[in-house]
Amino acid sequence: MDPRISMVTLGVSDMAAAVKFYEEGLGFPKMESPPTVAFFTLNGSWLGLYNRDSLAEDANVSAEGSGFNAFALAHNVASETEVNQVIENSVSAGATLVKTPQKVFWGGYSGYFKDLDGHLWEVAYNPFFWIGPEQA
Repeated sequence: MDPRISMVTLGVSDMAAAVKFYEEGLGFPKMESPPTVAFFTLNGSWLGLYNRDSLAEDANVSAEGSGFNAFALAHNVASETEVNQVIENSVSAGATLVKTPQKVFWGGYSGYFKDLDGHLWEVAYNPFFWIGPEQA
C-alpha cells in the first residue's frame, strides 16, 4: 500500500459561493466538473466540494452538527508574507478570521480562518519543513 491522502471533500451549503471563495480567496485552480460537485487541483492531491446534506447522505450520517470538528486543514506557504497575503485574501473573499497570523511556539508563523461553511483552515509558514510545487 502507498499511504496518502489523495482528496479532501468538504460539505458546503452554497456551491456557487464556495467555488468563488476557493477560486478567488485562495487562488485554487478549478477543474472541469459537473455543477453538483467542484474539484480543485492541489499539487498532488485534490479538494472536492459537495453539497453538505448530499455528502452526509452518501456517508450515511447525519448532516446536523456544528462547532469544532476536531480537525483543521492546512495550507503551507513559502514565507510569513505569503501567510499574511493568503489570510487577507481569504477574509476579503468572505472567510472569518479566527487567529491573526503570528509567530508560533513551534518556530513557524501561522494564522487561522474559517471558510464560508465554518471549515477551519490554518495558513502556515514552517521554516523547518517546506514542500513547494518543485518538490511535490
